[in-house]
Amino acid sequence: MRSAAPNKRSGWKRRTLSWLSAAAVLCVVSCGSAKTVAEVHHAAGRPSLTPKAKPNAPAPVIPAIESGTLPWTLRAPISREALAPGTTAQQILIAGGLNGSGTASGVFSLNLQNGALQHVGDLPVATHDAGSATLGSGTFLFGGGASAVSQSVEETGLSGSAAAGTLPTPRADSTAVTVGNTAYVIGGYDGTHALPDILSTTTGTTFTTAAKLAVPVRYAAAAAVGSTIYIFGGEEETGSGSWQPTTAVQAFNTAHGTVTVVSHLPEALVGMSAAVLGSQVYVAGGAGASGTNGTIWAFDPGTGAFLHAGQLMQPVAYAPSIVVGSTAWIVGGEVGSRQTADVQMMKQNSKFGTAGTVSAGSPIAGDSMAIADRGNNRILVINDAKQITWTYPSPGAQVPPGPRGFFFPDDVFFARHGTALISNQEENNTIAIISYPGKKVLWTYGHALVASGRPGYLHQPDDAFLLKTGQVMVADIDNCRILIINPNGTIAHQIGETGVCRHNPPYSLGSPNGDTPLANGNILISEIDGSWISEYTPTGKLVWTTHVAVGFPSDPQQLTPSTYLVADYSSVGGIVEFNQQGTVLWRYDPSSGPGRLRYPSLAEMAPS
Repeated sequence: MRSAAPNKRSGWKRRTLSWLSAAAVLCVVSCGSAKTVAEVHHAAGRPSLTPKAKPNAPAPVIPAIESGTLPWTLRAPISREALAPGTTAQQILIAGGLNGSGTASGVFSLNLQNGALQHVGDLPVATHDAGSATLGSGTFLFGGGASAVSQSVEETGLSGSAAAGTLPTPRADSTAVTVGNTAYVIGGYDGTHALPDILSTTTGTTFTTAAKLAVPVRYAAAAAVGSTIYIFGGEEETGSGSWQPTTAVQAFNTAHGTVTVVSHLPEALVGMSAAVLGSQVYVAGGAGASGTNGTIWAFDPGTGAFLHAGQLMQPVAYAPSIVVGSTAWIVGGEVGSRQTADVQMMKQNSKFGTAGTVSAGSPIAGDSMAIADRGNNRILVINDAKQITWTYPSPGAQVPPGPRGFFFPDDVFFARHGTALISNQEENNTIAIISYPGKKVLWTYGHALVASGRPGYLHQPDDAFLLKTGQVMVADIDNCRILIINPNGTIAHQIGETGVCRHNPPYSLGSPNGDTPLANGNILISEIDGSWISEYTPTGKLVWTTHVAVGFPSDPQQLTPSTYLVADYSSVGGIVEFNQQGTVLWRYDPSSGPGRLRYPSLAEMAPS
């Protein structure tokens, strides 16, 4: 709480302290995943076969991944297409795939700098879910799906597309990898069953069986390190017409023609993307029991370990990837049952941390804190050397709509693995989510400078948090309610009756100004009127409530399962530790001297 709401019972007037300008936030409050711009576990019933690291072997130091969603999109959503290199470092080809009309035959050139798309031809046979690999100057599409599983082999490029031959049998849902001058077509589906064989070809037209998969799969991801191809997850056949994702990681030794299960994914996944960047394998996305996945994993072949390396800005499955230079590009794909037109990038960046660390893949890995500098209508990010590394707004940045743009940011929190910032503009009656470091407006709620309790409006919002569910929670002070807002702007839950401003749990709240998310999923709520602090479930069920002897409670925090900390936002302020019965266990409130606090708004216990 930064500006006091009127006390409905004692007639306090609103206090706006323009000189109280900075609110430093030291932690990431949400690990949910969603779109931003970087401008840009178990083994499914099998025992773990992960190789053991050598005793005293140093842990590998693997760079984390900088990921981002490009500011432009494709003309239309697409998934399960084939990608091929273009003639320049900023160009790739998109061939076939699934679009809104069904299976596609078009071949398009995509400019990776600006998103310009040019139709350059058509495949002889429309296809999706075809394995594709480059041999020499040509890219070959092996089989795929349409009205039936295809046996065709097609060659495509900027100069056109043509039929090149046929596979030994119909094959769809396979993956293909080139090692040296040989392409390998791995697994897949013949329309009835999983195909266990790995085919090799040096011409794209004649094929030899090179090996058999230990776990026959379709929709797997694959990447080559030296002469070994690693095959990640996919869908295995568990019975007639029955399939399930697998955690198996298979290693195909192309020199010896052997395939073994060498590790297991943290989660059974299908439709992932795999890329080799700087000689390191990264796998990303996919679909599993928990839905569409957004995690980026670094795979260590030496130990079989998977290290968290970052997060896709748009969780996606069935999206092909291609490496151009030092960057992997993920084009289109599926989010649940919906296709996307987004294009994403992944690249190694040591400034985003080290794989396996807490901050891996976060642009805040090298920064210290975000500051809501409300008197200057801006957000700052500074590093350990006290240098300003990022400012919003700035020239060229996108700003929320309204007569004053980004006005009166009272709080700011990092969110979405550090790829976004959420801020409530208290006197502007709005909330905004801004991409970090891209400075793109991702989401807004409320109407600038308009106070109301009607749907879509706010009146002095405080402490807006982005939850792991993707929902936004906010204390709407003068409407005397806590809102949990869906991404589409509808209200999922409301605690307190709009405009009824008195402490009468669980029916009404007295000017709530704090709504701290708790580890158990509940909410710690502070109310200005009467100095009440309560715990509620997100659906509005009261867990406990207590009066605390402070003049103006602000931003309560949980210390232990039964003790809490709250700031007393008063002219002679203080910090109070208390329990669920309201008993004050510790207090800091010097009345004079250099330790006197004046309107303290937030207190947190240090990690020690």
